[in-house]
Amino acid sequence: MIGTNELLVILVLAVILFGANKLPELARNLGRSAAEFEKAKREAELELLELERKYKEGQYSKSERRVKLEKIAKDLGIDPTGKDDEELLDEINRALPKTEKAEP
Repeated sequence: MIGTNELLVILVLAVILFGANKLPELARNLGRSAAEFEKAKREAELELLELERKYKEGQYSKSERRVKLEKIAKDLGIDPTGKDDEELLDEINRALPKTEKAEP
């Protein structure tokens, strides 16, 4: 965890490097980027849960499931080559937030 002294040093360096006028814009852009990342992560999680639900209900074949798993993995920056469905599902679950995990 960052302490008070470290935070002050970071803020002083930011003011020196970017100037006081640019800091609000940088903070705004950082906030937007973080929000977009969280949104994409949540969408991938929901897509994975929906995929698993439909697969269990028999709405997807094994090959359709694989295509969807590969798409989700690529969206999360995971390379699906050389991995079976269970390995890929495990990597996807590790990349997602700890709150809700998909059932294999």
